[in-house]
Amino acid sequence: MKRFILLTLVMFFGVALFSGCASTQTWPDYARTAENKMVVIQEKIGDGLKTNALTPDQSQRFLTLLKVIRIDYEELRDKSVYRDRWDSLLARLDLLGEEINRALVGTVRIEEPRNGDRIVALQRRIDDGRINGRLPLIEGREFQARLDGIRSDYLRMTEAGRYASQEERTDISRRLELLEMDMNRYR
Repeated sequence: MKRFILLTLVMFFGVALFSGCASTQTWPDYARTAENKMVVIQEKIGDGLKTNALTPDQSQRFLTLLKVIRIDYEELRDKSVYRDRWDSLLARLDLLGEEINRALVGTVRIEEPRNGDRIVALQRRIDDGRINGRLPLIEGREFQARLDGIRSDYLRMTEAGRYASQEERTDISRRLELLEMDMNRYR
């Protein structure tokens, strides 16, 4: 009887230890999703300010909230953490996006797709191409690296609360177009 209890306790602690170790890991897909959401939110704030749909005070408040979330993102990126921390960060980004959308209600959307929307769409195409097998492994990695570089450059341009200049936006747009044209070969 004592052996059975001891064996049960050892197995219980072993399973608890194993499940605790298995649940802390890096989450690159969550990091990429967070980056995409931050880019889209940043562009919504900038567009809202340019079109006077947001007041300077509103945009500054949204930028401050985004900056706090970005600091938390930097703490999680490339670190081994529990998934619920990423879930919490993504939920905060969703709430901020919804709050900005409510503030923008009644405004006219710019006809051409924003760079953030294009980044998200290209990310989906890369992911779909990998899953469906239409995108060869080497090209998939190359396209992902190029998109990550574009996303990183855009985040760097806008992270200090400043807005990207027209030249910077044009450069990002041009790079996205080139990536899109290269990806069209694998449809």
